[in-house]
Amino acid sequence: MFKRTMIAASLAVAALTSAHAMAAVVGGGATLPENLYNGTSTLPRLLPTDFSYTGVGSGAGKTAFLTNAAASIGQPAGTPVDFAGSDSALTAAELTNYTNANGATFGKLIQVPSVGTAVTIAYKRAGVTTLQLSAAQLCGVFSGDITTWGTLLGTADNTPIKVIYRSGSSGTTELLARFLNDSCPTKFGVSGTFTTANIGVEPATWQAVATSADMVTAVNATDGTIGYVSPDYVNVNSNAVVARVSKAAVAAGTAPLPTLANARTALGTATAPATAADRANPLKWVPTFGSNAAGGDKPVPTAGYPIVGYTNFLVGQCYTTAADAASIRSFFNDLYTGAKAVTIAQHSFVSLPTAFAAEIKKTFLDNGYSDGLDIANVSVCNGLGRP
Repeated sequence: MFKRTMIAASLAVAALTSAHAMAAVVGGGATLPENLYNGTSTLPRLLPTDFSYTGVGSGAGKTAFLTNAAASIGQPAGTPVDFAGSDSALTAAELTNYTNANGATFGKLIQVPSVGTAVTIAYKRAGVTTLQLSAAQLCGVFSGDITTWGTLLGTADNTPIKVIYRSGSSGTTELLARFLNDSCPTKFGVSGTFTTANIGVEPATWQAVATSADMVTAVNATDGTIGYVSPDYVNVNSNAVVARVSKAAVAAGTAPLPTLANARTALGTATAPATAADRANPLKWVPTFGSNAAGGDKPVPTAGYPIVGYTNFLVGQCYTTAADAASIRSFFNDLYTGAKAVTIAQHSFVSLPTAFAAEIKKTFLDNGYSDGLDIANVSVCNGLGRP
């Protein structure tokens, strides 16, 4: 059995390497949507077959795209980075640095949401199959203030809670941190790096992992663990696997699970930028949830599952290779006209509201506002383009 498993794994790696070698459009980044983008043995892929995507974390994906550094997504030096996936929204500083360093040669970048997502709270504790947590309890767990399962559940159980958290820069961490910061700003800031977001010190017994897949493996490996991960890595309908979560404490068994329907309710109806100035600003296209209303945050949802957000694409407006631009335009057309809705739902992610998706298509594919923001605009991209 072990030998057959090793052979199968070797073939899978070879196939992935071959796919990367043949791919015309190369990208990488967040592991939260990695299974969605690449597909699994039982579920279809969102990305076209001529796209490759390497899950390395949102921070590394942004670095790869913003600096055209292929090594950041595990590709050979000199490989052009055509796009990135990130659950962590671009910062103003990142956008400014990109514009200053590459704008004159690459042209503008585009940041748009891909799908909506829940961040599930995965756990493993013998005898516990109906875990329900409020924001205050989650603040206690992830800050290290609540250290045993008995303290968390109001029982005599002195089993230590072992938190599994993401190492490096992770968009999934940022989405969780936004939720926690809203309820306990003295315990959590907003950052994609867990050890930065957590204002306290992580106990030595906690474990850092690199990817979403590693998160699930670590949680399942040890009794007493709690972690956080995207919805398609777990059974979102099973309270024995993921916690029910509410912002405020509610009656036992009534907080929502991170199901597709509950995530859709929480995400509500996102709206696209409405003015020419906002449409031209990549920072305006990604809805975020948290306490920073002045910075554009929407309130943390009180209806539906409350730990939600968007995972996003970073692409260029201009490419020196016309085929790359054409492939991205074709994929975006499918994504934002609803052709991929079934695949998205199969992975427990949420499609963008129809009106929002239509605005992305109108702005970045059709030049419907005559803003000149569309991908491969002949006038704008004359002499410009990502390699």
